[in-house]
Amino acid sequence: MSYQNFKRMQRTGSNLEYSKETEELARFSKALGHPARIIILKHLSNQSCCYTGELLDVLPLAQSTISQHLKELKDAGLIDGEVNPPKIKYCIHTGNWIRAQKLFDTLFKEDFNKIKCC
Repeated sequence: MSYQNFKRMQRTGSNLEYSKETEELARFSKALGHPARIIILKHLSNQSCCYTGELLDVLPLAQSTISQHLKELKDAGLIDGEVNPPKIKYCIHTGNWIRAQKLFDTLFKEDFNKIKCC
């Protein structure tokens, strides 16, 4: 379900506004929501860059599947891709990675113990 569809499904009929930080955190979370993407990020964090073909040795997936995972990570801003025909070189987007770390740190520092539930 897309974000736009979610907004239209509100019970009150009014638009739900999210903060920029909340939307960023959700975008990063979605990109991190698949084990293959975590493996790709860990692989990229151990070197300055890599090409799509190199990831075929790391993940037992089809190149098209790996490319789709790379696209999700790139769309979320967690990695950059530089075209060097006929290859694309990928690396961690350091600024956005730091931003994601800060947003997750803020979320995980929330004191949910103060909430009485079940």
